[in-house]
Parts: sequence; C-alpha cells; structure tokens
Amino acid sequence: MVKHIVMFKLKGEPAERRRVAAAFRDALMQLPASIDVLESMEVGLNENPAEDWDVVLTAVVPTMADVAVYAGHPAHIAAAALLGNNREMRGCVDYEF
Repeated sequence: MVKHIVMFKLKGEPAERRRVAAAFRDALMQLPASIDVLESMEVGLNENPAEDWDVVLTAVVPTMADVAVYAGHPAHIAAAALLGNNREMRGCVDYEF
C-alpha cells in the first residue's frame, strides 16, 4: 500500500482561500466512488491561523503505479482544477507502508 500525502498553500484573502479549500475538499472526498484504485481519501482544512498551509490530503492506493492512475483520472483532474489560480505551493510525499 502507498500513502500519497499532499499539502497545498493557497493565494488570496483568508475567506477566499477557505472557500476554495472547502470546494476542493468536497470534490476530493467524492473521488473514492469514481476511482477504483483509491482505497481511501482523507482531506483536512487548516484550523491554525499561525500556519501558512491550507489543505492536506492523504490518499491510499495499492501501488506506486496507482498514484499515477489516480493523478491522471478525469475526476481527479476536475477536482484539482477547482484550485484554479489560487494555488501557490504544493508539497507531496508518497511512501509504501
């Protein structure tokens, strides 16, 4: 199994960042029903105003090759498009467990 962990820092005013992050979270949470390789999806919005990152997601897939299947799936691409020009930074770690 592989954990795919991604953090996003968004641009804009706090209310706009929160709105975009919530829409993104809601779309991501629908992905396990559409993407067969996606074993689970957890998405959190940052509650700590002292921190700069806005969204974190943890997805679980069977293999490293399935990370690419998930990333290239049209439903995932549509969800990622919700970030639009609000995405400032992205950090990612994939590891087998």
